[in-house]
Amino acid sequence: MDYWKTKVLPKIKVVFAKGGAAKKAAAGEIIKSFDESKEGINGEFEEKKAGLQPKVVEIYEAAPAPLKVLIKDRTKVSGIKKNSAAVTKFVDDLAKIEFPGAKQLSEGIAKVGPALLSGPVFATFEKVSTLLPAATGEEEETKPREAPAAEEAPAAAAEEKKEEAAAAEEKKEEAVEKKEEETAAAADEPAAGGEAAEPAAAKEEAAETPAAPEATPSEPAPAKAEEEAPKA
Repeated sequence: MDYWKTKVLPKIKVVFAKGGAAKKAAAGEIIKSFDESKEGINGEFEEKKAGLQPKVVEIYEAAPAPLKVLIKDRTKVSGIKKNSAAVTKFVDDLAKIEFPGAKQLSEGIAKVGPALLSGPVFATFEKVSTLLPAATGEEEETKPREAPAAEEAPAAAAEEKKEEAAAAEEKKEEAVEKKEEETAAAADEPAAGGEAAEPAAAKEEAAETPAAPEATPSEPAPAKAEEEAPKA
C-alpha cells in the first residue's frame, strides 16, 4: 500500500498532468488557427448560407433537445462538456455538408475534444442560429417560460375543484330547502282540505235526506147531526 502511494500514484499523476498540459497546448494552437481563419470562414458563410439553410435546419431538427438549447443559448461552457458526444456528431454532420469552418473544427475536436474548443464551437453555433427559422429558434426559448405556468397548473386545478365543490354544496342546500318547503306545503294541505270538505259533506248529506212530506189537510168530520139518523 505504501509502495502504491509513494511510487505508482505519483507517476500516474505526472502522466495525466503531462497529457492534460499537452491537450491544452494543442487546443490553444487549434483555437489560434481557427481565429486566423475567421475572415475567410465568414466570407464563405455569406456566400453559401442560402444553399446551406435547408440542410442546416434538417441537421438541427435531428439533434437532441439539450443540444438545441445549447445552440440557441451559447453561454454555458459546461454544456459542451455535458453534451460532448452530441456536439461532436453535430459538428461532424456540418462538416459533411461543407459548412464553413466545420471541417477544421471537427478535426480539432478529434484531437482534444469539444470542451477545450468552446470558442470555435460557439462561433459555429452562432452561424447555425442565423439560419434557423424564427419559429424553430423561439421554440426552445419559450420552454423555460412555460415552466412556471406548468407549475401553477396544479394550484389552478385545486382552486377550480374547490369552486366546483362549493357550487355542488350550494345546489345541495337549495335542494334540501326546496324539499323542506314541499314537505311543509304537503303537511298544510290536509287541514285546508278538511275544512273545505265539511261543507261539501253537509251539502251531500242534505241532498240525500228526503224532504218531509207536507201535511195534508184532514177531511172535516161529518156533522153529528148527520151521523145520527133522524128519529121517526
